[in-house]
Amino acid sequence: MDLEKLFNSFRSCNIAIVGDIMLDKYIFGHVSRISPEYPVPVVDVSEETFRLGGAANVAVNIRAMGCRTSLFGITGADADSDIMLELLGKQDLTTSSIISDASRPTTCKTRILSQNHHIVRVDHESRHHISDALEAVILDRMRTSIDDFDAIVLEDYNKGVLTPRLIREIIDLATAKDVPVLVDPKLERFFDYQGCSIFKPNISEVAASLGIMPPQDDTDIETACVQLKEKLGCEHLVITRGEKGMTIFNDSFTHIPAATLDVADVSGAGDTVIAMLALGAASGLDIVTSAEIATLAASTVCQEVGAAPVKTDKLLKACRDYFGRNL
Repeated sequence: MDLEKLFNSFRSCNIAIVGDIMLDKYIFGHVSRISPEYPVPVVDVSEETFRLGGAANVAVNIRAMGCRTSLFGITGADADSDIMLELLGKQDLTTSSIISDASRPTTCKTRILSQNHHIVRVDHESRHHISDALEAVILDRMRTSIDDFDAIVLEDYNKGVLTPRLIREIIDLATAKDVPVLVDPKLERFFDYQGCSIFKPNISEVAASLGIMPPQDDTDIETACVQLKEKLGCEHLVITRGEKGMTIFNDSFTHIPAATLDVADVSGAGDTVIAMLALGAASGLDIVTSAEIATLAASTVCQEVGAAPVKTDKLLKACRDYFGRNL
């Protein structure tokens, strides 16, 4: 495999990401005492940083590989929205398809850490569906641009953007144009994504959606995959299994072990996986190779604290090492 040629091919692709965009705020500090007011730790703050999360983090990872990226989503009309739009601009991501909605806050997750250990997370968000008018705006922009896209990612965090109507009409539109649709689901609308190209839940979501105990081994996960694929009618299932890696199911099963690297933080790893799968789909790469690269990409970002985009040079090195051993 010519990895440099493959990575260069990503630059000619154009991928749309539709879904819940988020702002991640990190407050770093040190705990040295307990509050006299109540028995909770007191964090002496040393640093505050902001990063892009959710669908925006997927877009950052795709853009980091040189691919053209169109991000569709909703923010509030607030200070967090201003910060988010500034960060998107710094990542060379266009904001023309991001709509401001004054009736809801910008989704912001604030994580407080002491010596790189999470203490608490504070969420500002709305989980209500966006209005019919906003649905119509997003669909109109998708119809106008559909011929430009090589793949579409639906990134669902159950924050209200991916409504049943939006999901159905985007999948129908993409199917008519032979554009692959990849889905990173959450439980609320888990089975609304029928007919998508690639469906990527994690092992806990699979168990909860089917009402079963979490699968413990390859045989269990294969049985669950058959049930899930029958319900969804998707082309490929990609199940992320944490330290056990991934399972791919289309006409057969492929189990990919997790990469063995030091893990500092798993935040954003799922976003990185769907981003790499989308790049593979857009460039015509087979699903197993795409998943192997996605596994390696996730392992590299897990070495950093907080959601961080994949680094091309680091991923290229990991791919050379992996495929050199497995050819």
